[in-house]
Amino acid sequence: MSASRYRRFLKLCEEWPLDETKRGRDLGAYLRQRVAQVFREGENTQIAEPETCDQMYESLARLHSNYYKLKYPRPKDTCFSGLTVEECRIVLATDTLEEFKEMNKGLWKKLQEKLASKSLDDKTKE
Repeated sequence: MSASRYRRFLKLCEEWPLDETKRGRDLGAYLRQRVAQVFREGENTQIAEPETCDQMYESLARLHSNYYKLKYPRPKDTCFSGLTVEECRIVLATDTLEEFKEMNKGLWKKLQEKLASKSLDDKTKE
């Protein structure tokens, strides 16, 4: 029975899209990693709690199929901030979040980092 569970999770992982803009934070990548951890022995893996495993699969399958998005359609494709889906996607991209972190650093922290990088450059030249 665990062989069929393993195959169902593999199929879900194949269908789940990867979002390259969310390096290190992508749900699809995390899902693949967790399936690899849980099913280390592939089809021969023994599942301690098969009911819980089936519930997790069903929940993930509903998310993947947009079950709730279709069941509860939104009148507008915006969020509380008024941003569109694409604008939210851009704001939540890893590169954009890193830029925000850089902008929020204080002047003192920026100076410390610059001085530290310059001292490392000077040490490598010697």
